[in-house]
Amino acid sequence: MNSLPRRYDQSQKLSDVLYDIRGPVLDEAERMEAEGHRILKLNIGNPAPFGFECPDSILVDMIAHLPTAQGYSDSRGIPSARRAVVQYYETRGIDGLDADDVYLGNGVSELITLSLQALCDPGDEILVPTPDYPLWTASVTLSGGTPVHYECDEQAGWLPDLDDIAAKITDRTRGIVVINPNNPTGAVYPREVLEGIVRIAREHGLIVFSDEIYEKITYHGAEMVNTAQVAGDEVLCLTYSGLSKAYRIAGYRSGWLAITGPKGQAASYIEGIRLLANMRMCANVPGQHAIQAALGGRQSIEELVLPTGRLGAQMDLSLEKLNAIDGIECQPAHGALYLFPKLDVERFGIVDDERFALDLLREQKILVSHGSAFNWARPDHFRLVTLPSVEVLDEALNRLGDFLSGYRQQA
Repeated sequence: MNSLPRRYDQSQKLSDVLYDIRGPVLDEAERMEAEGHRILKLNIGNPAPFGFECPDSILVDMIAHLPTAQGYSDSRGIPSARRAVVQYYETRGIDGLDADDVYLGNGVSELITLSLQALCDPGDEILVPTPDYPLWTASVTLSGGTPVHYECDEQAGWLPDLDDIAAKITDRTRGIVVINPNNPTGAVYPREVLEGIVRIAREHGLIVFSDEIYEKITYHGAEMVNTAQVAGDEVLCLTYSGLSKAYRIAGYRSGWLAITGPKGQAASYIEGIRLLANMRMCANVPGQHAIQAALGGRQSIEELVLPTGRLGAQMDLSLEKLNAIDGIECQPAHGALYLFPKLDVERFGIVDDERFALDLLREQKILVSHGSAFNWARPDHFRLVTLPSVEVLDEALNRLGDFLSGYRQQA
């Protein structure tokens, strides 16, 4: 008896899940590379390929612990690293945190997914900024929840619109996501904005999820305020950070989650987080050993973000060059590693921002991420990574200007 070949389809859970930072545009770049083209990748905040190396002190400490890092650790992480996270946040004015409130993960990404899976039932709503880092929207969806996007106001320097947040709260809302410093816009939120978000969360009994992976990367004196410091003991706050950006070791997958606020009221939820942490056994143990050395040493990012430092100089040049291009308008970034320029869609005839990114890639061999990949509803933005050297960025942005001088999207 002959049987027909069986078809295997992806889960329906993925029907509303997008992560277009690594989507069709990257697929095309990889195809072009396979043909021998050299692509300048300005699409992902990965410091190492651009010459940003891990501080030697972290490498030495991690290597020294390799012989004892071969087995599983506690599912929450090794005690010395969790204590180092507690001590770091104490220097930031955050009290009431114990090592048992800290979970180490294979990067912040794993911990975001884990903590949302532990919370959301079908139909539960999580407020997520637009534009956002798309893992947040995708993880809410995968957890069974519903992402509801609140606006960040470009003309106000991409700060969250507090009125829009309040207007979108329903009886199914469970939490508010804060990304600060922001990816993709580079906005750094002033204390009064965080106070407003915390006030809304307190009034409605919501959890605040604060993604602070870029907390040490700020420019021109911008003050980074940890949300947990503002939330205090009145609002449950989950803070996410790690070593991938400021310490340039994205490949070590070394991140953490710290839980503060009224933890007694969240005992069941925290038990769910612990259950999921147990199920994945533990985070990468050698990477955990990098945490104490990093947080206990001199903060190695300080010189890089100065105007005379490499990151600061690259950010300043990129902003200046972008705003000099006819048809582009770009707000300053006060943190992170990105700019989120606005395109004049009428001038360039843009109705599809992914097609714009593909056209730029094919003509100029420059890879950027289109704005809709960050759950931005209009086709008028793209994200530029500012990690390459000043010389490389200068050349790339000259080529972008040349490309746009004659560009009109075909219907």
